[in-house]
Amino acid sequence: MTAKRVTEAPAAGPADEIRVDATNLRGIAHPIRVRLLALLRDEGPSTATRLAQRMGLNSGATSYHLRQLERFGFVVEDERTSGRERWWSAAHRGSRSQDLASLRGEEGEMAEAYLRALSALHADATNRAIDEWRSQPNAWLGAGALSDFALKLTPMEFRHLVKQLGDVLESYRQFDAAGAPRSARSVTVQIQAFPKPGTGGGAD
Repeated sequence: MTAKRVTEAPAAGPADEIRVDATNLRGIAHPIRVRLLALLRDEGPSTATRLAQRMGLNSGATSYHLRQLERFGFVVEDERTSGRERWWSAAHRGSRSQDLASLRGEEGEMAEAYLRALSALHADATNRAIDEWRSQPNAWLGAGALSDFALKLTPMEFRHLVKQLGDVLESYRQFDAAGAPRSARSVTVQIQAFPKPGTGGGAD
């Protein structure tokens, strides 16, 4: 099937993505904040109390982490807020890392903490999918993949590969969810691309 872009303008909502870099890394480099942001993006606006129950935390700690996410531009107060009940929503549909590998010192440590939190989040999603694997409807059995590919590439080829994969996925994000067929459902596609550990740096 060839991906086609929708002709109508997308529905109003969060901006497309936020760049994670040295200016806002402190606001997201924590496993609880990574999970909170993922829940708000996946399940929509919520309150600190609801999110705390969902994650098994106390509402005070959850509120603190939400305020830090707001301070650095990852979440915003939602229009559902009324009285003492404050609702939160994600400010963007996704995040894109920007030059994190070049950070050093404390910023480098925060970058590593952020990436480890992302890795744990993705691994948890994969394990939950495997838990449900054998109970999927017949049409969905075998529709996914859990594969890795060993390649030998130059840095330029590696960047080009990742960009091509991103471009393909981006074309599928343009489908109009409101007009999707009844057989459509939400899917997650993870990309994990990195130099094979222990193989050395190689030439520039």
